[in-house]
Amino acid sequence: MTSLRQRVLDELQRRNYSPATTRGYILAIKQFADYFGKSPEHLGGAEIRQFETYLLRDKKLAPGTVEGRMSALRFLYKKTLKRRDIAYDDLIFPKTPRKLPVVLSPEEVSRMIGTAPNLMHRTILMVLYATGIRRTEASLIKVSDVDSQRMVIHVRQGKGSRDRDVPMTTKLLDALREYWRWKRPKVYLFPSTEGQRGIEQPVSDKTIWHICREAAKRAGIKKRVGAHTLRHSFATTLLESGADLRTIQLLMGHADLKHTTRYLHLSQRHLRAAPNPLDQISVTSQRFSRKRPDDYQA
Repeated sequence: MTSLRQRVLDELQRRNYSPATTRGYILAIKQFADYFGKSPEHLGGAEIRQFETYLLRDKKLAPGTVEGRMSALRFLYKKTLKRRDIAYDDLIFPKTPRKLPVVLSPEEVSRMIGTAPNLMHRTILMVLYATGIRRTEASLIKVSDVDSQRMVIHVRQGKGSRDRDVPMTTKLLDALREYWRWKRPKVYLFPSTEGQRGIEQPVSDKTIWHICREAAKRAGIKKRVGAHTLRHSFATTLLESGADLRTIQLLMGHADLKHTTRYLHLSQRHLRAAPNPLDQISVTSQRFSRKRPDDYQA
């Protein structure tokens, strides 16, 4: 381990960044160093701008993905190295288009769960859809976090280092019990295999992403599906069922209500609730010529 890598890790730990963010930052800094074949300590603003252009133009990464890379470099140069010669203009984030998230219908989710190749995949899909938790949060659930007495799952140190409880239904608890009898997990509810991350280690969040993606393919769903798609579908279904935004915010673990309000744009119940302006006026019937537009051309 290089001294710079250790310095970054120490600074991330001192600020109590999550394991997922830590892994992402370390990977992004390594990619930056590998691209130029030099230590980041010997690089500056010009190289940062060149690297960002490369990610957007040549690698064609999504703006949100590039923003994550730039966040890592901003942490490196401003928080760890404290380089005053690098301006924030060298570390700008690309403008991210505001797109509505992809959501699945209950029927599509049912098909995904129904095509799962084993009980572990099936249970992971059910947990994601029934609770709306993030894939990293799902990977880190411990057996002891499932509280059957209170009918909740404890989410430990979610995004922003916040704990929360998410409710379980009887159907989900039955599925978890069936899975436990089959898998017999000891520490983590969804442990990794011995050949991957080692015994008694949690499954990686990337594995959960692949589980969702493959389930969508088997179910014949053409939409771009990942673990977060089930999270979006969870929130949208709750909203359409009458749950209020504040409740959904708490269940989702959103720090700000503005992150929850975007689901208003996806809820068919809310979209149809407002009267359409056209329906508020009377349109008189008139007799028009039946000639086609082409008939008027010379």
